[in-house]
Amino acid sequence: MKKTMISALVLSAASLGLPAMTGLTPVYAAAAPAIAGLPDFADLVERVGPSVVNIRTTERITQKDVDAAGQADEMQEFLRRFFGGQIPRGQTPRRRNLPTPGQEVQRGIGSGFIVSADGYVLTNAHVVDGADEVYVTMTDKREFKAKVLGADARADVAVLKIDASKLPFLTVGDPNKSRVGEWVIAIGSPFNLENTVTSGIISAKARDTGDLLPLIQSDVAVNPGNSGGPLINLKGEVIGINSQIATLSGGYNGISFAIPIDEAMRVADQLKKSGKVTRGRLGVQIGELNKDVAESLGLKNNKGAEVTLIEPGSPADKGGLRVGDVVLKYNGKDVDRFADLTRMVLGTTPGSKATLTVWRKGAPTDLQVTVGEADPDNKVASKSGGKRGEQKGSATPASAANALGFVVSDLTAAQKRELGVTGGVIVEDTEGAAELAGLRQGDILLMLNNQDIVDAKQFNAAVAKLDPKRAAAVLVRRGNQAQHFSLRPMPAAK
Repeated sequence: MKKTMISALVLSAASLGLPAMTGLTPVYAAAAPAIAGLPDFADLVERVGPSVVNIRTTERITQKDVDAAGQADEMQEFLRRFFGGQIPRGQTPRRRNLPTPGQEVQRGIGSGFIVSADGYVLTNAHVVDGADEVYVTMTDKREFKAKVLGADARADVAVLKIDASKLPFLTVGDPNKSRVGEWVIAIGSPFNLENTVTSGIISAKARDTGDLLPLIQSDVAVNPGNSGGPLINLKGEVIGINSQIATLSGGYNGISFAIPIDEAMRVADQLKKSGKVTRGRLGVQIGELNKDVAESLGLKNNKGAEVTLIEPGSPADKGGLRVGDVVLKYNGKDVDRFADLTRMVLGTTPGSKATLTVWRKGAPTDLQVTVGEADPDNKVASKSGGKRGEQKGSATPASAANALGFVVSDLTAAQKRELGVTGGVIVEDTEGAAELAGLRQGDILLMLNNQDIVDAKQFNAAVAKLDPKRAAAVLVRRGNQAQHFSLRPMPAAK
């Protein structure tokens, strides 16, 4: 094996135009020159390393903890006496010295970094969650007890303050200017190994993992203990806070995620001022728009967020937003994916005005909404989900399904009042395209290709005129939610 490896080194050196190696002497005689194009991180690490800290958290033992430990010891003694010492491997029958209430024990470790000379430190919220005391250790071995000014679990950002001055600190960079393929490094305390440096490249930006913030994906080795440490570019600027890893084993698997530092700093500023974060709220549920529905509605692409539910009395309701609207822009910014709208709204100051550009009845229209304040655990705009209820009709259905596969009837006046609509029809039966799409009895049909459905007669007449070569968009309400479905009409029988 050693011989094979040495031969590979000789071939590699020759391919790079380096001096030929005879035997083993050149391997140890002098280091090979740096390969052009690859960065030397040594100076960078020397410059920024002192700004990165180790974070140790502790908790105090309670009487409940002592009682639980005592019960565990009693169970071990019982097993030893009555079962001949058949105690699970790794356990010992010897009674432990039980902790005392108020005793401080280590809870966890993590990383962080200093962002100002007067002792403000950023880390992840999950690093300090549940801790009774937090300690910050610097590279020069100075240790400080830190005060947690605030932690936001939704963004996974926490701000600490230590009593010190003239500290080294990191410069905050602009992650929007970073490019995929760019070199970055991480410094932290993986597995409690302080001041560990790893490097790699940015693998993707604005990675949507279902969390509040679009994350920076990299292949930098990040492991337990790296959480809260900085992701640093070659200029020495912090562009993200290392927060998550994609893993099956609990260790590094080649994919790690960082919170963009600009988003983290917005959260941190609020935490420094008030210890909490306030977020905006519209009071809607939204869903993804598929390509066929977008085409049927007359849109050029399937960007945007479809409104599937509006809470009565919510800011969206008061602002004139309707179920079935497709939100294309928020305060002039494009909504490329439906998750973008959630993040934009959450980032809006409650009480401020927001302009929404929505696609309604085949044309864009602007609405102004006064943004409300979100509850800490209440999502402002979430993907539609959950089991939908059913509405049952009472009118006599038509004798045969139309070209979309619907058998419909008119809504009664009582049903319209209950649903809060002025038109629409109720589905009595389905077949063909409607059945395959999962539509069923009790669904309410509100719009067809951007046009309001008035009654069964008008709806069936409009369906009869549809081009069988083009899919049609039908706005369907089920329970309290509504969603567009793309259905292709069946050609008329010859």
